[in-house]
Amino acid sequence: MSDVTREQFDEVMVPNYAPGKIIPVRGEGSRIWDQDGREFIDFAGGIAVSALGHAHPALVEALTTQGQKLWHLANVMTNEPAIKLAKRLTDLTFADKVFFCNSGAEANEAALKLARRHAYLNHGPEKNEIISTLSSFHGRTLFTVSVGGQPKYKEGFEPTPGGISHVPYNDLAAMAAQISDKTAAIIVEPIQGEGGVTPGKKEYLEGLRALCDKHNALLIFDEVQSGVGRTGALYAYQKFGVTPDVLTTAKALGGGFPIGAMLTTDECAKSLGIGTHGSTYGGNPLACSVSLAVIDALTAPGVLDAVETKAERFRAGLEAINERFHIFKEVRGMGLLIGAELTSDWEGRAKDFLGAALDEGLMILVAGPNVLRMAPSLIIPDADIDEGLARLEKAVAKVVG
Repeated sequence: MSDVTREQFDEVMVPNYAPGKIIPVRGEGSRIWDQDGREFIDFAGGIAVSALGHAHPALVEALTTQGQKLWHLANVMTNEPAIKLAKRLTDLTFADKVFFCNSGAEANEAALKLARRHAYLNHGPEKNEIISTLSSFHGRTLFTVSVGGQPKYKEGFEPTPGGISHVPYNDLAAMAAQISDKTAAIIVEPIQGEGGVTPGKKEYLEGLRALCDKHNALLIFDEVQSGVGRTGALYAYQKFGVTPDVLTTAKALGGGFPIGAMLTTDECAKSLGIGTHGSTYGGNPLACSVSLAVIDALTAPGVLDAVETKAERFRAGLEAINERFHIFKEVRGMGLLIGAELTSDWEGRAKDFLGAALDEGLMILVAGPNVLRMAPSLIIPDADIDEGLARLEKAVAKVVG
């Protein structure tokens, strides 16, 4: 029996988290075991992070091999894995240049700073406004909670940075009314994650591109949650056929090892010259080696093609559960980023289903109080999908009564 307990968390940790009642100690593929040896199927994926599941052999190999060579240099020196990863990402995307950091919030911080500095250098100090969308989530730094469209995350931290406005998501007319020649950038998630797993409409994202072109503003796509294969394309913008000026990525980029990146064009990158931004750990050899292994695994033949097939299996299972219990108003998302919105009868009770699922040996997520969210491994076996859905059905039965 371990001498580490869940109660000790409450004794020694700042109380900004409320983790579940179990402590996982081991994972393999899409299954996790707790301190007592109890097994769970993982539909949460560490919040869309564990794109290749747990303890994937290629990632373990990359980490242990690099760990015996070189861990850290800071950015007074570059390193081979960072250059290799940057080259890989630019070869696979619209981008010409990459900035590495440690998280999605840091990637968005870099993107927003780039946008303001680019506008300042090219158009003057009055062009500094940033437009975001309601219900969006872009991170927890003071700048990114200000840009995020959920006021609850700003409460108690004011005054927050100014020059930021918010309009409804998927509402092109509202954006057209808000944008002006003082706008430095629009930032948007191609699929809102924390806001309820809501995909953008193709014509909406196309319209944002046109508006940015018209007003000399940058279009920033926050693909922290939607990127790295989650939709069945390496990045969601490729599914929509709309190319941003800046893209932010993290979460699944390291398959569980902390890494984030901002991708952009040569023209935009010029605005972040020497000394304008930085990250002590950004682009460290360990993270970049693991990330390279992630990208190589996901771009192997057939891997991304299978994401949509697995997503259809998920949706069919969720629809079958709904036919029996009538608890979902809508099942939506793209690829293996799936949201099941509860009906008005179950409004506000998403966490009840999350808790019941855990009791049945299944890890899921919520996206707000009304949406069950699933973001499993992109290579989750069909047998684990089926077993996990069977456990979810038992959990729903218990909540519904």
